Amino acid sequence: MSRPPATSRQRKVLTGYFLGLGAVMALWGARMPAVQHAAHLSTARLSLVLLAAAGGMVAGLTLGGRLARPEQLPALTLGGGSALAGCLAALGQCTTLASLLLAALVFGAAHGILDVALNTAAVRCQHAIGRPVMASLHAAYSGGALTGAGLAAATARTPHSVIFLLTGLVLVVLVLATASHTLVLCGPGQAVPTGPGDGEGGRVLPTGKLWLLGALAAATLLGEGAAADWAAVHLHSLHATTTVSATAFALYSAAMMTGRLTGDTLTTRFGAPTVARAGALLSAVGLATGASSDSASLALAGWAAFGLGLSTTIPSLITAAGPGGPTAVATVSVTGYVGLLVGPALIGALATATSLSTSLLLPAFLAATVAALAPKALEKPTR
Repeated sequence: MSRPPATSRQRKVLTGYFLGLGAVMALWGARMPAVQHAAHLSTARLSLVLLAAAGGMVAGLTLGGRLARPEQLPALTLGGGSALAGCLAALGQCTTLASLLLAALVFGAAHGILDVALNTAAVRCQHAIGRPVMASLHAAYSGGALTGAGLAAATARTPHSVIFLLTGLVLVVLVLATASHTLVLCGPGQAVPTGPGDGEGGRVLPTGKLWLLGALAAATLLGEGAAADWAAVHLHSLHATTTVSATAFALYSAAMMTGRLTGDTLTTRFGAPTVARAGALLSAVGLATGASSDSASLALAGWAAFGLGLSTTIPSLITAAGPGGPTAVATVSVTGYVGLLVGPALIGALATATSLSTSLLLPAFLAATVAALAPKALEKPTR
């Protein structure tokens, strides 16, 4: 049976937003050295800017969880998308610490609000379609991140202020041009399974299950943070060339996108608990093998296996939190981002005390923990 046209439009709109979000975040991260240089920031002061963005994101996730009711999803999506793109344009023009702190704070808040709105709408869209689509939507984010990283590399000699301004303006125009299509995000037939709820008609998830979902999200995103900040350093420590070292995170990201493109089909056939467990085991074995080897080739293969294995975990965890409503989605997201934020620093501290190869066994161990606990976290309620 074919999907209603409105549902197909909803999925296309969400795919576009996830794609744009990934591109913005990758572009911001890839041109960070240029931002630091333009404002003459020390490493410590740059850390303050990143902390402001992180604080704004936590605030945005929390606020988004309270506001993301069905009838408010279009406004939150439009507002969050426009604000994020506008802040990217503004960040490119900031040349002082004070202006960067303010812009980064709003940028993070817009990111958080948009994140909750998109994932809440994605849960509802998936329920309306009647089969898993969350992984493919998150694949769009990964594709956007690769696009953003490619754009940053291709325009490395162009001032970041120009790239941020042009990209931000183009995205704002796209958000406004597609505003009428965004209004279908709270269309009919999108209610999640109902019961005594949190204000949206969704179930109140047991506290233990909600925090388990959050803990697994934190463990997963700690691994993603480790890959983003330490994959290239790991290859460099194995005496790989600069080009090969830079390939590590790109290979990880490509593997993650590939896994997400196939994740919905696998989830439909085998179920989320089985797919998540098998993937997390692949991640644990792959990274542990790569980290324990002195071979750059094995290390690259390990990072690829790590990305492929973890690709469906976050989409599955968000889906499991969805019936609890936007507050549950926000709780899992906030807890998960704690892992993303503290993970790289924790890996660095462990590497200082031991070695980088040894410290990378932490995300491998956490992936094994996800494999052990995912079936319990993702099991469907009996009633």
